[in-house]
Amino acid sequence: MNKLELQNLVSCPHQMLIDGEMCSSSDGKTLETINPATGQVLTEFPDASPDDIDRAVQSANGAQQGWAELTLGERQGYLGKISQVLRDNSAELGALDSLENGNVYSHMQHDAEGGAFMLDYFCSIANELKGESTQLDNNLHYTRFDPFGVVARLLPFNHPIQSLGSGIGAPLLTGNTVIIKPSPHTSLSALRFAELIKDVLPKGVINVVSGSNERVSQGLLKHSGVPRLAVTGSTEVGQLALRLGSEHLKTTTLELGGKTPMIVFEDADLGKSVDTAVRGMNFKWQGHSCSSTSRVLVHESLYVDFVEQLAERFSQVNIAMPFDPNAEMGPISHKRQLDKVSEYIESGKVEGANLVCGGERITDGELAEGFFMSPAIFSDVTPSMRIAKEEIYGPVISIIPWSDEDEAIAIANGVVYGLAAVIMGKDISRVHRMAQRLQCGYVEVNGPVSFALGSPFGGIKSSGTGREGNMQELLSYTQLKSVNVQL
Repeated sequence: MNKLELQNLVSCPHQMLIDGEMCSSSDGKTLETINPATGQVLTEFPDASPDDIDRAVQSANGAQQGWAELTLGERQGYLGKISQVLRDNSAELGALDSLENGNVYSHMQHDAEGGAFMLDYFCSIANELKGESTQLDNNLHYTRFDPFGVVARLLPFNHPIQSLGSGIGAPLLTGNTVIIKPSPHTSLSALRFAELIKDVLPKGVINVVSGSNERVSQGLLKHSGVPRLAVTGSTEVGQLALRLGSEHLKTTTLELGGKTPMIVFEDADLGKSVDTAVRGMNFKWQGHSCSSTSRVLVHESLYVDFVEQLAERFSQVNIAMPFDPNAEMGPISHKRQLDKVSEYIESGKVEGANLVCGGERITDGELAEGFFMSPAIFSDVTPSMRIAKEEIYGPVISIIPWSDEDEAIAIANGVVYGLAAVIMGKDISRVHRMAQRLQCGYVEVNGPVSFALGSPFGGIKSSGTGREGNMQELLSYTQLKSVNVQL
């Protein structure tokens, strides 16, 4: 997109969708959003008031019964229209995300299409949501799946519009209404989405509210009129969601932080392993991914060659403005995250790890004013170091040597996270054995985490609760009811 088109995207009014109408905050408060590629203010957007949140919850509750009384086919028809809206406006919605989070636009322009694809997928499997009957005696005993009512969906900043599209299908198809709350760092695509679908659905079925986490997210998390929560964010955000929702015993899905280990065995293809490590760091969104393979556990026989080849690949990553068609990595998504990544790099040095390459703020040319940083590799890392056990959520990778399988498992499982893992090796028996022993919710073999269609994705331990991306997600937005009919 050219500069004029981008300017037009941010210069138009940005409003919330509450009860079928576009609106500003009732008390007039706004927040600024920053372009991480320039460090400059892009525009302002509404910071929803407590009254706005109450209105959104009331609207969603008011619309829910009528929405649930529609046939599944009718709800599928509505979602098909939303899916088409996402596809038709994918370039624009992706551009808004790139402007706010710095992700490479050549990748982000297709994110809305990814959300549409998941909407279509959930529509295709929703007919398989069936109860069961039992024959205990001559009476009729059966079960049915009822909706919760209102679902609050809190979006992350790394893939806002894709997460939105992927996240509304399951709750809407099962008869719930949805309140969408985007990250305060990346609210524009959700607000534009709200404007585009305002007249597509009955009013109140989707409400979109924006603003600060303290004022808006926490308001939704503890609101008595919202019985079901779905949160994508850091482990700390998940802990807060559970605390605030505990008073009303809210059912909560949490897709949280990770420290994904990539285990490279001695029989692995070295070149493919290096390539997987590069791809697994998700540079097109600056390593801002809970599944990024930020810990690479390399067998000691391959360690030296692996570090050397990976450093060569990291040094070749083209760091550029997000809308540069040749860009391979953009800026860190916001200043607070830049400071966090920088602090972890300093901690790695202090604790004795070897900074092989990168980890420096870029201060030259057109990148000087943005939040750009070269991707970093640490070698000689021990499992006890902060960079080896805490989520950095940025372009920093730690390489750890190991000598036997038990040691590799101990290192891989020796963190509080349990989201995903990658295994590189040819011994298929060992691969299956390792997959069983790894403490995580998703294992990929011989490639970066791929989110295979229909495979449930989610974590254990401090990486979250629940699974998304398959039939289990649909079921999670329902409450099982037993019906006994005496004949």
